[in-house]
Amino acid sequence: MNFEPVLENKRVLLQPLQASHLDALWKIASDASLWAIQLYTIDSKEDLEKYIQIALTDRATGVSIPFVIIDKQDNRIVGSTRYMGLSLPNKRTEIGATWIAPSLHGSGLNKAMKYAMLRYAFEELELNRVEFKTDELNTQSRNAILSLGCTQEGIFRRHMITSTGRIRNTVYFSMLREEWPEAKQRVFGKYDF
Repeated sequence: MNFEPVLENKRVLLQPLQASHLDALWKIASDASLWAIQLYTIDSKEDLEKYIQIALTDRATGVSIPFVIIDKQDNRIVGSTRYMGLSLPNKRTEIGATWIAPSLHGSGLNKAMKYAMLRYAFEELELNRVEFKTDELNTQSRNAILSLGCTQEGIFRRHMITSTGRIRNTVYFSMLREEWPEAKQRVFGKYDF
């Protein structure tokens, strides 16, 4: 299997994450507002370097496919995302660890990116399930996931401890392979990706 695919549509380009992306990503990751309701925080360039190295190690072991997000309108790196928890024998993955420059929140970039990733997961990898998880407190993320056509499955109470020590409840969502054609048409059909 190709663990370094390139995904693209008219709005977004997802390229395999590399260690050389550190400086471009630090310009975005240094905005503390990105980490306000996250499981972890990136407080320094060294933190980001460790974050990238973990993602690259996960790719090498076949459990993650990390990307940098490039906004094609400006032709610049604007964040990162990945397939994670990849289980090919069970034909499932999670789309997560997504962070995008705050100036692009609500711009349609995230929807274009998720379209590219869902399409690849269901139509190329032929997975049966794509999962999404977010902090119960992150209403922006919860609403964005629901707007993709995903189903909320439940809340794992007292599920994780964040880097700040807060005990997090995690909301689980999914989309199934048989739900993709309808979501592709209903949710994404109105966009020109």
